[in-house]
Amino acid sequence: MGLQPLEFSDCYLDSPWFRERVRAHEAELEKTNKFIKELLKDGKNLIAATKNLSAAQRKFAHSLRDFKFEFIGDAETDDERYIDASLHEFSNFLKNLEEQREILALSVTETLIKPLERFRKEQLGAVKEEKKKFDKETEKNYSLLEKHLNLSAKKKELQLQEADNQVEQNRKHFYELSLEYVCKLQEIQERKKFECVEPVLSFFQGLFTFYHQGYELAKDFNHYKMALQINIQNTRNRFEGTRSEVEELMNKIRRNPQEHKRANHFTMEGYLYVQEKRPAPFGSSWVKHYCMYRKETKKFSMIPFEHRSGGKVGDEELFVLTYCTKRNTDTIDRRFCFDLEASDRPGVPVTMQAFSEEDRKLWMEALDGKEAVSNCSSLFLFSLVGAQLDKIGFTIIKKCISAVETRGINDQGLYRVVGVSSKVQRLLSLLMDSKTCNEVDLENSVDWEVKTITSAMKQYLRSLPEPLMTYELHGEFIIPAKSGSPESRVNAVHFLVHKLPEKNKEMLEILVKHLANVSKHAKRNLMTVANLGVVFGPTLMRPQEETVAAIMDLKFQNIVVEILIENHEKIFKTLPDATFSEPISMSMSPPNAPPRQSRRQGQRIKRPLAVYNLCLELDDADSHSSPREDTPTGSMDSLSSQSPTPAFSSSPPGLLDGNHLIMDSGDLAGWTTNLPGQSRPSMVSWMNIPSANPAATNAALPTFFFPNPATGTDKAVESVAHRKARAVYPCEAEHSSELSFQIGAIFEDVQFSREPGWLEGTLNGKRGLIPQNYVQFL
Repeated sequence: MGLQPLEFSDCYLDSPWFRERVRAHEAELEKTNKFIKELLKDGKNLIAATKNLSAAQRKFAHSLRDFKFEFIGDAETDDERYIDASLHEFSNFLKNLEEQREILALSVTETLIKPLERFRKEQLGAVKEEKKKFDKETEKNYSLLEKHLNLSAKKKELQLQEADNQVEQNRKHFYELSLEYVCKLQEIQERKKFECVEPVLSFFQGLFTFYHQGYELAKDFNHYKMALQINIQNTRNRFEGTRSEVEELMNKIRRNPQEHKRANHFTMEGYLYVQEKRPAPFGSSWVKHYCMYRKETKKFSMIPFEHRSGGKVGDEELFVLTYCTKRNTDTIDRRFCFDLEASDRPGVPVTMQAFSEEDRKLWMEALDGKEAVSNCSSLFLFSLVGAQLDKIGFTIIKKCISAVETRGINDQGLYRVVGVSSKVQRLLSLLMDSKTCNEVDLENSVDWEVKTITSAMKQYLRSLPEPLMTYELHGEFIIPAKSGSPESRVNAVHFLVHKLPEKNKEMLEILVKHLANVSKHAKRNLMTVANLGVVFGPTLMRPQEETVAAIMDLKFQNIVVEILIENHEKIFKTLPDATFSEPISMSMSPPNAPPRQSRRQGQRIKRPLAVYNLCLELDDADSHSSPREDTPTGSMDSLSSQSPTPAFSSSPPGLLDGNHLIMDSGDLAGWTTNLPGQSRPSMVSWMNIPSANPAATNAALPTFFFPNPATGTDKAVESVAHRKARAVYPCEAEHSSELSFQIGAIFEDVQFSREPGWLEGTLNGKRGLIPQNYVQFL
């Protein structure tokens, strides 16, 4: 069992078990610190020994180079000349070898010693400093609390109030520090795996490069050695022949010696935080931009800039402002926010956050901003219809795959390089419309780039109401990826794939077969099985609940996809082994009631507002440039970053303008912050309704098809005609948008919710969400 994830919510409880988990993380980091310290010591000794060896070898080379054979007579044979030059050649070979050894010694310093020292100093050292602050603040917080609790109740009210304020401020500071420390601990635990191993990998790469250079030198030397051996043998043979002659002459002279004698232009400018969407399960992020607005031309420009990242200035984005609307806190879980809409992106506002209420007022005045429209008294609640695994869905995927395999199978970074957001959206709109789908020619048209097609394909898969490998089986797929032998992993995934709904399995087979084909061209497109796993892991699988623990499982999703690609023939063409036992689920059902969706405050999946829009919402995760798709092509990690453009309008619930109908689901914050990656609206045929009056528009409302999460089929539901249901288990609401009820409660107007496993219904005049497996339809 590894270290348990540190949940941020536990920082506020500060329980003994939380402290135990923190200490376990700290102990692990201390062990890592000692390991790195020893490794650095050994590495430095290795460098010193290498330098000593190199110095001795160089001295030996100098000795060879400086010596020269003298020959007898006034000329040499070719063989003798080559032999005379051999010592110089030996010196050169040795010198070249030592140059490579010197490079090795330098590379050990640069690739092993310095990175490890930097990690130990900057990361582990930073954690130690954070620990000191955390321990100090813990002592201060609880000491102050004890002192505060010992205050006499007879003190003056003003003194007591000041003491209360001081304790509250200190507690907030302690919680903030605790959150930062927990985040840092978990960050370092994950970082150490690659921060420690990558330098060692680089060291071995350098070591083997050195040996390889020695091998190359040996190959070059081999030709010289062969020639020199011939020279030596020829010289030896000549010597043997000459020696006999010399001995004979010597003997002659010995016998008779006497016979043998011989010779600034802006209305308003400043920093704002801009909401940027990110792929599931990360929700959205807020990025600081320097914004400038010129009222005369209504041109608004913004440049991403982060002081803490070295002050690098990003690319400027410029648009013409259409309107500005203040955001109330009942529509977003942040203060000081307002929405801007650009003329070239109608209905797709950008959400901004000022530094304070005063700052927001200044921006609103400069931008001629307006207050948000109040909610209508009568609101409708519908489920948002997303992309479906229907005939159109299969047609879209098959068309995209055919085009990719025809035109771009060898394109470098296939499925990593992303298309332009607007083009991807336009292509999806055409493909999802049954009237235009067959007219789109992806294989021969130059209008659609391969990166646009691949992005549209990934976006469509992410737009499904439920991931292709389903929420229900998500945990079971993850289990074998974490343990077991390679064979048992394949068998487990094989078994689980055949538990998928038939349409899901059919679509998965089509897609995985294509990815296997892509991986066969990895030498050209650089998309290895591992790289495809990184791209399609979050696309085909995602958890229902967003927690730190769930985020830690992302890497295992990639492993599951790798298993599918590498074993697709076995998994899809054969039935699983009948003797294989079903993987054990990681969760247990409660004894008195069936399991329901987890709803922990702050970690649950948000329910978006239902938005019927004439355009398909696009997850901007495919519209960015990469940093971690900023990585070397060997790993090619995520190219996704975020777009500065939110996907939906922030119009208030109940607003109906002929193109949009926005309904309140009781969870407004969920719509604004978590819509991308969680839900995707599809094209909906809509009539132009001139009034927002429900009574005047009921007749014009169409019939919608709501996906039944239990069966995977579509259920036609009239807009005003719903069924009744009876509670078979009691339930306590965990959120204001859910209903509390006892056994036997009767629900009116029950319909399927867009969120899998949940229904929507009315009880005692209140409308809300109901766990589907807690009720029985009447």
